[in-house]
Amino acid sequence: MFQTTRRRLALWYTTVTAVLLLLFATGVYLYVRSTLIERIDDTLKHVVEVVERSLVIQSTEASVILYQVNVEASFRDNSDTVEDDHIDLEWFDADGKLLWSTLSEPLDIPLHPNHAGKTVELGANQFLRQVTERVQFRRQVLGYLRVSHPWFEVTKPIRQLIFELGLGTLAMILSTAAIGWLLSGLAMKPVRDSYQYLKQFTADASHELRNPIAMIQTNVQVALADPDLELPLQRQQLKVVERLTQRLGRLVNDLLFLARSDSGMLQLEWQTVPLDALLMEVIEEQQLVAAHKGIALSLHIVGTPSGNTANVPALSEDVFTLQGDWNQLTRLFTNLVSNAVQYTTASTDKPGEASVQVKLQQMEHPSNIKVRNRQSLLQVQVQDTGIGIA
Repeated sequence: MFQTTRRRLALWYTTVTAVLLLLFATGVYLYVRSTLIERIDDTLKHVVEVVERSLVIQSTEASVILYQVNVEASFRDNSDTVEDDHIDLEWFDADGKLLWSTLSEPLDIPLHPNHAGKTVELGANQFLRQVTERVQFRRQVLGYLRVSHPWFEVTKPIRQLIFELGLGTLAMILSTAAIGWLLSGLAMKPVRDSYQYLKQFTADASHELRNPIAMIQTNVQVALADPDLELPLQRQQLKVVERLTQRLGRLVNDLLFLARSDSGMLQLEWQTVPLDALLMEVIEEQQLVAAHKGIALSLHIVGTPSGNTANVPALSEDVFTLQGDWNQLTRLFTNLVSNAVQYTTASTDKPGEASVQVKLQQMEHPSNIKVRNRQSLLQVQVQDTGIGIA
């Protein structure tokens, strides 16, 4: 019982901590990822600003009103710088035609003007982070500048972060489980000790009460056996005392039985028990109480159910015997029969209808159950006309 409670406490403690750790790890992952993306976008925007300031703009030969960018003069000094930073530049004219690029091969990516930041896929798990800026001079669109940065600057540290967060979270969960198991054990120790004290007190009290009850019962029986005791009132009172002491003795025995069962001190005495003889004794003990309440208490012993002997061993003298503890089996069937008698009420209008029937019969062997040495299966039924077992 305490081990189950301890496991549940440790499991709940570990589960709650694991959920909090997972939420924390997810928050750290999202924060770091967004920070890396923002840092790359800031770098790309800064490159765009630098390149825009370095553009060489000149008028066309046809008109002084129209302007164009001198590509060679503008990007000649920028190619080496951006290569060191793993940044690629692309320059498109006003019609979207690629005029200059630091890439060895043109990208098969459509031009999207004025993209502040976008992640594009090249294929084969290759990604780029791009920023596209429209360049104008005196309200004339000169062209489009597209700046690209490889995505591995994000994926590489993110993968390392995921590995470290996963490893750290797993280590924390395992540590939390161990600590939770230890703390739950410490928390359950006072409860376990109190429960042990209670069981010990119950066992001691039950044991100490047995002697005075036995002495009272013995004295009452001696007094009842006295031939000089002739007053009906005194004899009746002594019988009441005897009945009460017997009931109190059964309660004390039950308390002692429960205390020993919980503490594991109960030792069963295995022996060959004739179940039919045991049930006869139980019925005999309860017969007076049942007769006093006007209840018909009977025992029926049946050899085979419905006359079917196909799967039933042949009857023998020990067909109703089994291996068990006589005292505990007696306690079991006494409780069943006494409950049936106690909660069955005889009707004054229809006397004789209140009954408690105990039936012992030999059962068939189910086909899906293998019985060693073809031993018989026994069934005990307790049927009553009352409200049932309380």
